[in-house]
This record gives sequence, structure tokens and C-alpha cells, in this order.
Amino acid sequence: MRVQHWAKMTAPERAALLQRGTADIFNPDLRIAISRIIEDVQENGDEAVCRALRDFDHIDLAPHQLRVTETEVDRAIASLEPELVVAVDDAIDHIRRFNEQVMARVAGSWRFELDPGLWVGEQTSPISSAGLFCPSGKASYPSVMAQLGVPATVAGVPSLVVITPPVPGTSDGAVDAATLLVCQRLGIHDIFRVNGPAGVAAVAFGTETIPQVRKVLGPGSPAVVCAQIEVQRFGCVTMMLFGPTESMIIADQFSDPALLAADLLIEAEHGTDSTVVLVLIGTTNLPLIQHELARQLAVLPPVRRAAAESSLGINGGCVTVSDTTEAADVANAFAAEHLQIATANPEELLALVHNAAEILLGQHTPFSAGNFALGPPASLPTSGFAAVSSGVTVEAFLKRSAIGQANDAALRKLGPTITALADHEGFPAHANAIRLRHGGWPTAPQADPH
Repeated sequence: MRVQHWAKMTAPERAALLQRGTADIFNPDLRIAISRIIEDVQENGDEAVCRALRDFDHIDLAPHQLRVTETEVDRAIASLEPELVVAVDDAIDHIRRFNEQVMARVAGSWRFELDPGLWVGEQTSPISSAGLFCPSGKASYPSVMAQLGVPATVAGVPSLVVITPPVPGTSDGAVDAATLLVCQRLGIHDIFRVNGPAGVAAVAFGTETIPQVRKVLGPGSPAVVCAQIEVQRFGCVTMMLFGPTESMIIADQFSDPALLAADLLIEAEHGTDSTVVLVLIGTTNLPLIQHELARQLAVLPPVRRAAAESSLGINGGCVTVSDTTEAADVANAFAAEHLQIATANPEELLALVHNAAEILLGQHTPFSAGNFALGPPASLPTSGFAAVSSGVTVEAFLKRSAIGQANDAALRKLGPTITALADHEGFPAHANAIRLRHGGWPTAPQADPH
């Protein structure tokens, strides 16, 4: 594990740690390549989606084979071990109950009387449609499907479309069976096997086979994230920014070194593009943590071990700090996707940390619990975007309409303010609408200076 000391790090060294992931996503060459795929799908529909599957995923399908059939779903679910089915149902239950609580707090309508006769408020409703991207390149991700699908269904989105790449190495385009189980449990029937970027474009524009949606979201490779960003130019919005996974743990001399090592490796094993940072208050435990990391790394499969070594090496590592205030400064600057506070007094640091998409308190709340079973969102913004955005809950699938109503007396009171601002900004029709109601005369047209 690479070790750096925050107080001694240069500005470029700090920037390199903080600006992770974005260089790949906003790479100009990648953007050009993804734009070509998007334009192909926009112009050629299903033919382009099948072409991308053939060229990038090495799977040759006809347009009528893009949709996953109900028969295929049933057959795939029947192949699953009972223990996995129980686990999926338990995860869905926890995520649903969390989102139902969120829904109870944010949904519905409200109004209050701002001035006598002037009522203002909001009305909340679900968005009309959403495309849910579930990755499949590095592993099976039914947990991601649940994290996206449950809040969307709790929000009441009427049209949901799932796009997911086929299982790598298959010749028939088979989709992960556990992912299909989640879709079945949630009543989602529009499921399509696609290449990631081409699938994002397909739901953004709609094709002969794949329905169009107004919002698309879900974590993925830099290419998938780049595609989600690019289709916003055409009116299909996304959430910023679900890129390569990252985590941070804040620890002190009271933290258990073996548990720290185990929890650091959770997100570190995802891929060589992941970033994992240990913020260590003091250096007392550092030799023990390094020893435990070496011991636990040795038992990981080679692919996962290589990923973890990159995540904790060139991408991340240990940053030592002098006290809790400095630890919070590092955490707020990093704005982690996943943050665990594993100190003796987690609540003390919780009050100081404002930039993190997920905050897990104590050493009995590891990232794997958050990823699979706790209930709060685990599809979270990465690359520092936790400083300005949040994870996927029902709120990602809701919109608010502002409501206002004034009676005659209230409008008369507001009249001078409205007309003064309208006159100053040069909008006579704005002012005339008020003056005509209250017996005044429209403003005379101004002479055209030209």
C-alpha cells in the first residue's frame, strides 16, 4: 500500500489523488469513438445496436433477439440456487423499505400562504420513463439492478427499460440469471441485451425494438459513462457521475488492523481503475495494517489481487494525518463514493464530513453490507461528484412542479414589484398584464432606436 503524508504532499500530488477517474471518462479520443456509436444508433436503430454487439462484444444477434423473452427469464431463474434467490429477495426488501421511507418524506404536495391570498408550494410526480443500465463486463451485478430498479418502482415510474450487456464469453447473448430475477421480482419486462454505449444510445433515441426513455442511469465503464453524458445533448438526461468505484476509510489507533485490511479490499478488488484510500490518524497501526493487507491479498484470486494492488497502489493508498480535523479535510476534498468512519468515535467525524455519497459508521458496517443488503443507495456518484450530488433513491425518479395561486388582493400588492422589474428589464407585456387587471393603461410602445 502506497503511503503519503497529507501535510507533506505537493499540490500536484494532492490533485492526482483527488481527480481520479475523470481523465478516462472525458478522454477526447473516447468521446469521439462513443459519439460515432451514438450517431450510428441514432441513424440506424436496431441494426447499429446489433453491429455494436458484434464488433465489441463478439455476439452476433438479429434485432428480434435483442429483447429478453419471458421464457428466457423463467428458464434462467429456475437455474439459480435457492440461497441466492433468498438473498436477492432479502436485498430487495431492505432497499424497498428504505426507499419507502424516503418516498414518505419527499412525495406528495404541499402549499403554504406566503402572503395573505398568495399560496405557493410544490407537487411531486414520477418521471415518465427511465432506462436502467446494469453492468455485466467484470462480474454479475444483481445488486446494482436492485439498487436501480427498486427506487424506480417505488417512485412509480410507469415505463422502465433495462439495458444490460450479455454475460461475457457467451455465444447466444445470455443475460445474468440473478439480474433477471430482480427484474421479475420488480415487474420489469422490457429487458434488452446490448453493448453498453450502444444500449445507452438506443434508449436515448428509441429504436424499432427498444423504447425511448427520458432519463438513463447506472454505473459502468468509462465508455458507458461517456455515452450517458453525450446523450444529454439530445434530451435524455443522466446523473453525474457513476464511474469506476472508489472508497475511503478513516481510521485511528483504536481501529482493528485486520478488519481495516479486509474492508480496504472490498472496493479495491473491483478493478485496476478503482481507487481506495485509507486516511490514518497517526501512524501507530500502519505496520500492522500493511502486514494484514499482504496476508489477505495473498489469498485473493490473481485477477482480484492485481485489481486491489492497483487500487491501493498507484491509484490510492494510505494518507496519514495528524488529527480528526485534518482527516475530515481530506475526506471533504476527496468526496468519496463510499466512506467508512472506523475510528473510536465515528459520530465526532460524522459531524465534520459533508462530502461523501455514503457514510458507514463503525467497523461493523463494511462496504459489502452497504453494497448488498443495508438498504440505503449503493449506486453512488464517483470522481468527486459526491460534493454536489447524491446516490440513486426514489428522488432520482421524481420531479417537482412548482405551484402558485394569488387572489386579486395579493396580486395588487405584488403589482408594483412586478411592473417595476418588468419595466426595468424591457418586457412591456409582462407589465401590461398587471396594469390591465387593475384599471391601468398598457405602457406605450417604445420607438425603435434603429
